[in-house]
Amino acid sequence: MAHGDITHIDIPVGDLGKAAEFYSELFGWQIAEVPGFEGYPMWQAPNKISGGGLAPRGDGFTQPRSYVEVDSIDDTLAKVKARGGSVLMEKAPISETSWWAAFTDPDGNHVGLYEGVTETQ
Repeated sequence: MAHGDITHIDIPVGDLGKAAEFYSELFGWQIAEVPGFEGYPMWQAPNKISGGGLAPRGDGFTQPRSYVEVDSIDDTLAKVKARGGSVLMEKAPISETSWWAAFTDPDGNHVGLYEGVTETQ
């Protein structure tokens, strides 16, 4: 993926098991927990490209959130602030080679950011 690509979509839910059954039956998504990410079942669409997670609803996370891959979360959050947006979640690690953050645009939309190190970087 490249800077600006949508990487995944998180859907906030109240009951992870019920939501997994609902989306699996509705869209044919493959949904499973991945070791190290318990409590965050990840879904993959039949195209094997689109995907995301089912995340517990709460702490202001009440609507689906798209995540955009960026070359640098730090640089992107600086641009968000300079252009009238605000930071919801500062850069935090996902793994040793990937990070995430979230911001609000000037219209109040929540957007997630993803930064990962690939073999070509």
